Amino acid sequence: MRPADSSTRATRVLDLLLRPLPPHWREKAADYLVLTRMDRPIGALLLLWPTWWALWLAAGDFPPWGALVIFTLGVFAMRSAGCAINDFADRKLDPQVARTAGRPIASGRVSPREALIVFGALLAFAFVLVLFTNALTIKLSFAGAALAAIYPFTKRWTYLPQVVLGAAFGWSIPMAFAAVTGTVPPLGWLLFLGNILWSVIYDTEYAMVDRDDDLKVGAKSTAILFGDADVPILGMLIGTFLLAMLFVGQRAQLPWPYWLGLLAAAGLFGYQLWLIRTRARDACLAAFRHNNWVGLTLWIGIVLGLAVK
Repeated sequence: MRPADSSTRATRVLDLLLRPLPPHWREKAADYLVLTRMDRPIGALLLLWPTWWALWLAAGDFPPWGALVIFTLGVFAMRSAGCAINDFADRKLDPQVARTAGRPIASGRVSPREALIVFGALLAFAFVLVLFTNALTIKLSFAGAALAAIYPFTKRWTYLPQVVLGAAFGWSIPMAFAAVTGTVPPLGWLLFLGNILWSVIYDTEYAMVDRDDDLKVGAKSTAILFGDADVPILGMLIGTFLLAMLFVGQRAQLPWPYWLGLLAAAGLFGYQLWLIRTRARDACLAAFRHNNWVGLTLWIGIVLGLAVK
């Protein structure tokens, strides 16, 4: 049994890669991969793009290979660790939600103890990667680990877990600047704040898929907080995010390719607002996934802008 929101393409790839393993190992390995959302790479991509924005802006060009490899691997490790601790935290809620009832812990295929072990192992791997950077980056990594561990529990006591998610997903931004430049300039913190806005946008779209189920089980989210005003509020958040990224481009003195990328991103957001206008579940999920193209478009704009600068 796979979660209802698994990517069909990613699932086929995982099945192909696991095929040489003995049946028992294959099933357990598949459960661990689903636990860490390897069947849904969109989350890793939404974490990867801001990290790459930061690496390119910090370097002012193509970043050092060492930093690029460390942070790219770290993105996948930390995202997977976050998913493991999220499912541990939601182990009593997920069975009550149609979209998440098939997750490994909710369906009993992975124990909560196993999830904690996977979380610890991935966290340790990510920390080993950080040890190859510098002292400031190592110090910042502790705050990043704390945010990743705290986020899954915030939906119990606040309607703003998406803000904490944004901070956790965006903490790679100050770390990237620290690793490349040895400091975190105002540009880094501005980009970090912009990423929090973006995370609230796409994770609210995601939360709109589960809003009815979350209300029944007592989970909190910005989708519930915004209520019937969700679409216009998302429109305002999108405008604020685009304004923040405009300031990023100005402070980094990026030329015309970046501004074309920002204009294209505005068009992509317009399409998302059109998708979610009726608040249909499938449309909200499609809008959430569509943010991958926003992240990619902005990264291309940054890369090309720095190339012709």
